[in-house]
Amino acid sequence: MKKVLVSDTIAPEGIAIFKEAPGIEVDVMTNLTPDELRGVIGEYDGLAIRSATKVTKEIVEAAKNLKVIGRAGIGIDNVDVPSASKRGIVVMNTPGGNTITTAEHTIAMMFALARRIPQATSSMKGGKWEKNKFMGSEVYNKTLGIIGLGRVGSVVAERAKGLMMNVIVHDPFIAPEAAEKMGITLVSMDDILKKSHFITVHTPLTKDTKGLLNARTFARMRDGVFIINCARGGIVNEKDLAAAIRSGKVAGAALDVFEEEPTKNTELLALPNVISTPHLGASTDEAQRNVAIAIAEQIVDFLTKGEIRNAVNFPSVSAEVLMSIQPYLMLAEKLGKFEAQIVKGGIEEIDVEFSGEILNYNVAPITIAFLKGLLTPILNANINFINAPVIAKERKIKVVESKSSEMKDYTSMISVTIKTTEEKRFAAGAIFGRQDLRIVRIDKFAMEAIPEGHMIVLYNYDKPGVIGNIGTTLGNNSINIARLHLSREQVDGQAVVVLSTDSIVPEEVLDKLRGLPNVISVTQIEI
Repeated sequence: MKKVLVSDTIAPEGIAIFKEAPGIEVDVMTNLTPDELRGVIGEYDGLAIRSATKVTKEIVEAAKNLKVIGRAGIGIDNVDVPSASKRGIVVMNTPGGNTITTAEHTIAMMFALARRIPQATSSMKGGKWEKNKFMGSEVYNKTLGIIGLGRVGSVVAERAKGLMMNVIVHDPFIAPEAAEKMGITLVSMDDILKKSHFITVHTPLTKDTKGLLNARTFARMRDGVFIINCARGGIVNEKDLAAAIRSGKVAGAALDVFEEEPTKNTELLALPNVISTPHLGASTDEAQRNVAIAIAEQIVDFLTKGEIRNAVNFPSVSAEVLMSIQPYLMLAEKLGKFEAQIVKGGIEEIDVEFSGEILNYNVAPITIAFLKGLLTPILNANINFINAPVIAKERKIKVVESKSSEMKDYTSMISVTIKTTEEKRFAAGAIFGRQDLRIVRIDKFAMEAIPEGHMIVLYNYDKPGVIGNIGTTLGNNSINIARLHLSREQVDGQAVVVLSTDSIVPEEVLDKLRGLPNVISVTQIEI
């Protein structure tokens, strides 16, 4: 039975999914203090949160059994993703669940800002009728500059075009062809700043976007610009924004998110041409139902079927695709374990090349499977699909992934070149039929070795009597050979023998093999 903790309030439809899922037990405990959460989190396999729960490094370290953290919403600012990744915990969000509602809130804020609706409402509630005081601006034929053309930014652009606005977008990660299909003009950041009557941001908060709109960028904007932020607090520098509003450079701002939440920036909020909402972008009944259902289904599917969707620290893999690529995952992992026990020196770079039918799938998980296999024998630690790339990066291992359309000898092949401080090694694997895994090349030697169990890799000079001596030595020491593969580069050249044994070969027997005539090296491998 897998246990899930729901530590923030989510829609009852999400709780119902947990309760009805076979093999899942759910506890709902909201408003836990950090100490209380740290005290109970060790019992749980899954954690479902919204924005209130802060999953810090300390919480992650206490989560001994935790396998997945699911955020009912798109933002993961409250989760220490690096710590979770290092512990092998999948972190998921629901990027599509509140797209429409956040985009609609942006449009609503733009209208309220342009027509000064909140200020006029407040005036009337004070018993006044100040019709001339609240002169507004039309949005028709105005230029809306959108920074970030993700899910929300795309919907905002679509809605704004319907309002007959001139929409321009800056997003360095969107191809011009994709924007053209949407009927959107991609421009430089400088064009956004200089040409826009309204500027709205729709990017995640990263080290590159923190303080993206600041005193320097405000100075480059046209006079009387309106600023809208319904994305993430911190993208707009609040101190600089307040100064720009007071100077008249910025005509007004509509803010749904803040650098600190709940915000204590009373100086900014007190400005008459600033309108604000308490992070309501995703606060509709429909959105909350959507994200609660989505995250519950994602957590259940992960814990019961291994399906990964919308993970921020691992490629998404559906149950169907997982079934199709499972043999490749196994092959890559075993290839990694094999290579880890062969190479000498510190690993500096790994080049993984895929060819054949395997290219029909997302190969990123397969590369990670190789890393998992490679690092496990080296570190003797709990290496999994989530923390393997993190640990490789920490160890300064460069990972290069490539795809080859060149016709190879096998329907699908995984080829790996490893560069270390001492040498460069090559190995390749393929799948025979549907499930039969084979190592088909070691360095320059072709073969068809099964990567499993107790194996010995023996390099030798291709001279008469070597194979007989190997068999005799193992037989005299009660070691039975299960399989044997021999490959040579040329007559009288070097050769390699890969053999499988029914039991582990003791070190003293390995030494006897190393002492045989024409034997170059002997390595025992466990897979």
